[in-house]
Amino acid sequence: MIDAIQSIGAFSAMKEAEGTSLTSSSALVTPAAGFAVPQSQSFAEVLGNMTTDVIQSMKSAEGVSLQAVRGEANTREVVDAVMNAEQSLQTALAIRDKLVTAYLEIARMQI
Repeated sequence: MIDAIQSIGAFSAMKEAEGTSLTSSSALVTPAAGFAVPQSQSFAEVLGNMTTDVIQSMKSAEGVSLQAVRGEANTREVVDAVMNAEQSLQTALAIRDKLVTAYLEIARMQI
């Protein structure tokens, strides 16, 4: 049931493979001290990783729930997994709502 959501990640990967990514990541920068600064992620990559983590959390909770139905997991494990998935989903929804609000504010700006 959660597998349908993975098409979002596949679409993003396909667009990046085609070279139509909206952002480009910067190369490694080496300061004069000789320390390498790690490569920064684009905003789209961060959101994509977050989405993947939420999907994985929900799949894990679903798997533990099914194990409990078969009698292979105890109630505590199920509650922990489901609460973790719920927290991840609520965080993702809050970020989505903030992004939509920011987009609408930018759309209303006068040029």
